[in-house]
Amino acid sequence: MALFKRLTDWIDVRIGAREIVAKELTGYLLPRNINAWYSMGSILLFIFAMQVVTGILLLIYYVPDADKAFKSVAFIMNQVPFGWLIRACHAIGSNMMVLVLLLHMLSVLFMNSYKSPRELNWVTGFILFTLVQGISLTGYLLPWSQLSFWATTVATNSVSAIPVVGQYLVEFLRGGKLVGPPTLGRFFALHVALIPLGIAAVAGAHLFLLQRTGVSTPPFGRQETANQWQGDGYRYESHPGGIPFFPNYALEDLRSIFIYLACFLAVVFFAPNLFFTSDSFLPANPLQTPAHIKPEWYFLANYQTLKIFPSEFIGLAVQGAAMTFLALLPFIDRSKERHPLKRPLFMVCAVGGILLWIGLGIWGHYS
Repeated sequence: MALFKRLTDWIDVRIGAREIVAKELTGYLLPRNINAWYSMGSILLFIFAMQVVTGILLLIYYVPDADKAFKSVAFIMNQVPFGWLIRACHAIGSNMMVLVLLLHMLSVLFMNSYKSPRELNWVTGFILFTLVQGISLTGYLLPWSQLSFWATTVATNSVSAIPVVGQYLVEFLRGGKLVGPPTLGRFFALHVALIPLGIAAVAGAHLFLLQRTGVSTPPFGRQETANQWQGDGYRYESHPGGIPFFPNYALEDLRSIFIYLACFLAVVFFAPNLFFTSDSFLPANPLQTPAHIKPEWYFLANYQTLKIFPSEFIGLAVQGAAMTFLALLPFIDRSKERHPLKRPLFMVCAVGGILLWIGLGIWGHYS
């Protein structure tokens, strides 16, 4: 202990470490009525770190070549010690990351934490949501399986419905007129370099904004639930008498992460094929179209929307309008009230939108 204290003192006199700890950890106070939904951000950071680690381990054996990609994945699954476990953690982790991110956005939506002055927090979170979908889509092709090949063919082909530039965009995404080796190279570069760097940068900006605005107080269990920010100047939302982040809420975060790990490992060990169909285990065959091509579960609603409308362009336009509305929600919703139960119209629209998304997803799965 004496050695540890001497080392701490040595660092402290050089960079003021104890002041940083007091300000950012023990002195960083959170609302007393904070709930477990606030741990979703910590869980997402944990998942992202795990995706990076398992992704780097997979890169040791994965070969981004159309003739070797599927064989290298089969080698990882069958020959590399614990390769099956690492690949299962990475593949299932990407699905769980989307699920937890959706829950995080829903908690922010229903607690109205996106309201002023936190518009940028919401916008950066929405960009993260888009990037996570992008990294999942690009990673989907890398095993070069029958499902991933044809799902990518369908997904990229839908862009051709955009007038004038649609066909150019398709060829840009594919690196040619058809999905092939250039597509794999492009998706691989996006998946392992460009998009992860984008996620890290936007996540850093998201955390910076959270640190500058302060944690929003949950509207539940309070009499006054209107947004008090007047917009007349910068103000940090402090919480005098609140809960210290460390060790109090850090332990709450740790408990949430362990609960997530229990659910995640249950899927990995007892239902490893939950997110995969039989076509995921066949090598890509450009000459044989599978009987049923369906995207990942989080794209099923988009997939079904394209099928509902007589024109793919109308389907894309409707989805683009819905996504734009969601991204700009803090600038559209100017109500001061934050408690969802005091906003019946908001609740009807929010719950209706969620049920519509789930309904379209189920319809897309069984259609």
